Amino acid sequence: MSDNLRNKLLALAERREEVERLLSDPAVINDNNEFRKLSREFSQLEPITDALTAESQALADLATARAMQSDPELAELADEEITAAELRLQELEQTLLAELVPKDPRDDGDIYLEVRAGTGGDEAAIFAGDLFRMYQRYAERQGWRVTIESANDGEHGGFREVIALVQGQGAYSRLKYESGTHRVQRVPETESQGRIHTSAATVAIIAVEPEGEPIEINSADLRVDTFRSSGAGGQHVNKTDSAIRITHVPSGVVVESQTERSQHANRDKAMKRLAATLAQMQADKAAAAIAEDRKLQVGSGDRSQRIRTYNYPQGRITDHRVEGLTLYDLPAVLQGDLSGLIDRLAQEDRAQALSALR
Repeated sequence: MSDNLRNKLLALAERREEVERLLSDPAVINDNNEFRKLSREFSQLEPITDALTAESQALADLATARAMQSDPELAELADEEITAAELRLQELEQTLLAELVPKDPRDDGDIYLEVRAGTGGDEAAIFAGDLFRMYQRYAERQGWRVTIESANDGEHGGFREVIALVQGQGAYSRLKYESGTHRVQRVPETESQGRIHTSAATVAIIAVEPEGEPIEINSADLRVDTFRSSGAGGQHVNKTDSAIRITHVPSGVVVESQTERSQHANRDKAMKRLAATLAQMQADKAAAAIAEDRKLQVGSGDRSQRIRTYNYPQGRITDHRVEGLTLYDLPAVLQGDLSGLIDRLAQEDRAQALSALR
């Protein structure tokens, strides 16, 4: 590890001690927001201190083992302990380097999941529905809650567009790699000739409450339209113009909400999603500018990027961002078993970030 990286680690360890002192300050204890902020920072810095302590112990063990080598009766044992200590030091170096990778403050938060049919007509809408159910099943495995915010059904099944709120610990950290164009190759049920068609759907993952400066939205930049709800709602549906559509004119972003019974509630939900979308766009732009050379740009904002192909005849799923990332377990993936894909993408993302640090 370079001296520069080592100095960064030591500075973070010192910051951890400073934060620990601040957390015992009565002024901080009485300020709920500051106390919560510092507590979160302390929990993020503590693994660095723990790893540095473990590294010091491993170095001491290595020095003791090398001293034992001069004793013929202990030489064999010393060699074993030297090997174990050196392996431990290698592991700890990787751990410490990983701690230097900037943490995304959005990782623990909730998300908006947006799935839209792309090229391919009715088959694209059906595929969008398949993708949405795949994410629903994955969310169930994680113990997350999925609430549909708005949906536009396809004529022959699936969705032209579906937007859902996914609430659960780490939702953004696990699904942030899903943004982009997903392509499917299969024989549509409506195809009498049995020919394989290619269609696509786009996925967007948007953090609900991104950290940092809150997005300021000028009311003069908004166009607000009301319309009658078309979804579930019993007798309430189509009786009043309670649904809300908000257009942010400068960016062209359009959000809708029709799941609540009142205009006020729907407007509130729509404004929250608009703020999250604008914040995500801002974060995507900054990330792309910083990491132009990274193959795996999480949340790059480029929805046209083809990230994955689902090939039904071969039962194959291929992620095009990581060389060699192909699984022949498509049915399981569609049932929500996404961990294999997500783990590989997270591993690649960390490796690229670590490479940039060296």
